[in-house]
Amino acid sequence: MNTYGVHAIYRFEMARWFRTLVQSVLSPVITTSLYFVVFGAAIGARMAEIDGVSYGAFIVPGLIMLSILTESISNGSFGIYMPRYSGTIYEVLSAPISSFEIVMGYVGAAATKSMLLGLIILATARLFVPFEIVHPLWMVAFLVLTSVTFSLFGFIIGIWATGWEKLQIIPIMIVTPLAFLGGSFYSISMLPPLWQKIALLNPVVYLISGFRWSFYGISDVAVGVSLGMTFIFMIVCLAVIWWVFKTGYRLKA
Repeated sequence: MNTYGVHAIYRFEMARWFRTLVQSVLSPVITTSLYFVVFGAAIGARMAEIDGVSYGAFIVPGLIMLSILTESISNGSFGIYMPRYSGTIYEVLSAPISSFEIVMGYVGAAATKSMLLGLIILATARLFVPFEIVHPLWMVAFLVLTSVTFSLFGFIIGIWATGWEKLQIIPIMIVTPLAFLGGSFYSISMLPPLWQKIALLNPVVYLISGFRWSFYGISDVAVGVSLGMTFIFMIVCLAVIWWVFKTGYRLKA
């Protein structure tokens, strides 16, 4: 394996992230903090506990997952789109580095950024809401798995997009609504029976449910199902990326 090539891509992407910390870190942290203030303190104080957990603490995993999903897709898509936009992708493709190593460099950097942001938001949440993490190792596992999976998904979007507008369509029009409707602010058990069944068609439900279980030991769906659905989505993303490099779709045109 060309570890030098992978490290070069990874280091370049991380350096770009550190140059834009205000946009990449400060902005999402402030936005999430406002959610904690409004929903956790103002509204949460007037709401009953959910499965024995205060409402302010209940929404912590959902808000962290919401940020991770958004940032993973954004980092993954922007990282590969910029070389395509500037034309430097041809230098990467002609370098002595395999497609697998290229994906490792870009997706690894995107996932690292998302995980760091998730941990920062987790620490920030402590300032607003007291909470405990029942299964810390599983929490880290879900954090890593989700960051990597949706960074792969973002990588696909960055290859598919032919303009800056398309780069934002799926995150804004599809992923964000699914995240809000996936139990970030409520338990799907609070919904009417019909809507509970409909909610299970939302893949984000499984991510948030599993992540919330690692905090409080409660979940809307079985933890094994949450892990299985995430792994399936990861495999689908890997298959699509393999096809992209095999055919050269929008990379060599």
